[in-house]
Amino acid sequence: MSRHDTICAIATASGAGAIAVIRISGEDSFGTALLIFRKNGKKLEPNDIEPYKAYYGQIIDTVPEKKPMIDDVIMTFYKSPHSYTGEDSVEISCHGSEFVKQKILELLCIRGCRLAEPGEFSKRAFINGKLDLAQAEAVADLISSQNEAEHRIAINQLKGGFSNELRDLRSKLVDLTSLLELELDFSEEDVEFADRTKLYELLDTALKHIGKLTDSFRMGNAIKHGIPVAIVGETNTGKSTLLNAILGEERAIVSDIEGTTRDTIEETFNIEGTMYRFIDTAGIRETSETIEKIGIERTFKKISEADIVIGLLDGTKSVKDIIKAWKDIVNRVNVLKQELIIMVNKSDIMDATKMFTLNDDYLDYMKSTYEKNIEKHGGYMTDEYCYSITGMDLYDIHGLLTFSYMSAKNPEDIENLKSSIRHRYTDIPQIDGNTTLVSNLRHFEALTHAKESLEQVKNGMDNKLSADLLAEDLRQALYFIGSITGEVTNGEVLNNIFGRFCIGK
Repeated sequence: MSRHDTICAIATASGAGAIAVIRISGEDSFGTALLIFRKNGKKLEPNDIEPYKAYYGQIIDTVPEKKPMIDDVIMTFYKSPHSYTGEDSVEISCHGSEFVKQKILELLCIRGCRLAEPGEFSKRAFINGKLDLAQAEAVADLISSQNEAEHRIAINQLKGGFSNELRDLRSKLVDLTSLLELELDFSEEDVEFADRTKLYELLDTALKHIGKLTDSFRMGNAIKHGIPVAIVGETNTGKSTLLNAILGEERAIVSDIEGTTRDTIEETFNIEGTMYRFIDTAGIRETSETIEKIGIERTFKKISEADIVIGLLDGTKSVKDIIKAWKDIVNRVNVLKQELIIMVNKSDIMDATKMFTLNDDYLDYMKSTYEKNIEKHGGYMTDEYCYSITGMDLYDIHGLLTFSYMSAKNPEDIENLKSSIRHRYTDIPQIDGNTTLVSNLRHFEALTHAKESLEQVKNGMDNKLSADLLAEDLRQALYFIGSITGEVTNGEVLNNIFGRFCIGK
């Protein structure tokens, strides 16, 4: 691969359509495109072209003597550096026939173009300074966005808000690093060019800023991949039936045989504009069967990772068994951080007299659970705080949840559950032009490492370490912050990032 090659690719989705777009980029873009283009039957030269203007004409197969026409097209020419890639570029709008698209690509390659690698147009935009690395990754996120929140995060990052924050932070750290390194040149004179008080203040500011960004990853990742909702409970409580009912399709196997679901099944579903990732899990029970035990361990793992836990109980069982089942679920949920929804399923065939006993027992148990967790974490109980971390309807004065009853076979109950999930989960922020959420795992890991390096600087200052050791930790922090925007990077990282793009982008 050479940066000086002229590359071409189909930029629109595969398959037949009304129109398609073929992109060309490189120093010979104009000349190559014009070799197969005729305007009113006449061949144009690069000097005849006015950039940023669309030209109507025909693609001609110039190799045979008869010169057959391939298609009517519109060509748009972009002059370096004012193009997406920063190079001379051409976009050909043609009809969306597979034959037409492939034939035009073939003609371009015969005339000297090379087929683009995945993400090569965006990679050239990065290399030519049109985008930084974070913005380039936002292009891929924008293409794959499936809801308004995900789209808004990508747009904000593409506009450079996230990058500007990091550059400002990095610039201040660079200044202090330079002063610390200057001290090394005068080490024998025992002078300090970097004001330690100012360094402390900057470190505190930087750590708070980075901490805020890393804390936003949970929500950013949830928006990008779907807010994780784990459906958990004992075997044969109707978890798979519930998943199928929510999705409106037979996604999970439903059987009366216990232990049918032995692994997690995940599917995304959009509820009122927000993407949720529903996870059907293996039924919780005592078992000696090796495969099923692995599935149950994965269930426990999914409970700890979920933002929302739907605990499904079998309403046909005894009150004693139902109470034991909810305790097993509640004891594995962090009620201070996770949204908990307890549903008693099979309400259409259960004994209604159980409801009164269950409601009272559950309410007492949950009060005790909240109080223990709040005391453990040094907090306190208020109506507002408890209200924000509980599940769905019927709250007492503390905002604590009583049971909700449903039948997974009743469409009305399913719609009520979906509505309750959406309206009880209120952590999603209002994303505007000033909102920065980290949704990229690479960015999160880099920020985490940068935070660790800055904490080492702070500890080093507390322990009166020398300027050279402090400077080394600062350089590490600068490296990790710079790796996000591409100010420091390597070929392997670039190939890994752009290799996940589509060919025409």
